[in-house]
Amino acid sequence: MTATADGLLHVAGVIDLAEAEMLIASGFGFLGFPLVLDHHEEDLSAKDASAIVAELGKRSTFFVITYLNTASAIVDICCELGVNMVQLHGEVSVAELQRLRGAKPDLRVIKSLIVQGDNFKDLRDDLALFAPLVDAFITDTFDPATGARGATGKTHDWDVSRRIVEFSPIPVILAGGLNADNVRAAIAAVQPAGVDVHTGIEARDGRKSPELSRKFVSEAHAAFTGLI
Repeated sequence: MTATADGLLHVAGVIDLAEAEMLIASGFGFLGFPLVLDHHEEDLSAKDASAIVAELGKRSTFFVITYLNTASAIVDICCELGVNMVQLHGEVSVAELQRLRGAKPDLRVIKSLIVQGDNFKDLRDDLALFAPLVDAFITDTFDPATGARGATGKTHDWDVSRRIVEFSPIPVILAGGLNADNVRAAIAAVQPAGVDVHTGIEARDGRKSPELSRKFVSEAHAAFTGLI
C-alpha cells in the first residue's frame, strides 16, 4: 500500500506539555509516548503523559509506544493514558493480538517490523501473519550494539522497507534514523503511508527543536506531494 499526498506524520518521545504543544503547532498529527521499554529510559511517567492527553487530546492523536506484549497490559496502559492507539515494538504473539482485538476492538494497533540487514523474507512472513490483526506496520532499525529495536537514531536498508510497502495490504510507516535532511529522500525511496521521527529532530539538550520540527514537517509534506 503506497503513500498519498497526505502522509501520516508521527513523532515519538514527547517530553512535556510545552513540547507537545510545539509539535502540534509544527504540524505533527500523531504524538507518541514511549512507556514500558526494554532498552531506553522513559521520557516521562504515565501519569504525566495522561495529563498531556487530557489537556491536548482534542488537538492531536496521542498514542503509546511500548514493549508490552499481553493484551491485558496493553489495554490497561491505553486506558490509563486515555489513548486509543498503540505501537507495539516487543515480541507479541498472534494469540495475544487476537485477545487484544476482542478486549478493545476500537483500538488502533501498529505493529513494528524490525529491519536487520536484509531480512525481508522473515518480515514478509510476519506481514502475512499479523496483517489481519493490526491496522498498520512500522519499519524500524535494529541496533546490534545495544539490542534496541527502534529509537536507535540509525537508518536501515530502505530497499527492505520499500519491498514491505509493496507487499503489505495495510499502511506502512517508515521509521529509523529519519531527520529533516533525509526524510524527503526516504519517502521518495520507500513510498510509505507515513513517517516517524524521534531523535532526528532533537537538539543537544534532548528536547525537540522547533526549527528542526518545522523543517521535518515541511520536507515530509513536500515529499509526499511529489509522489502523486
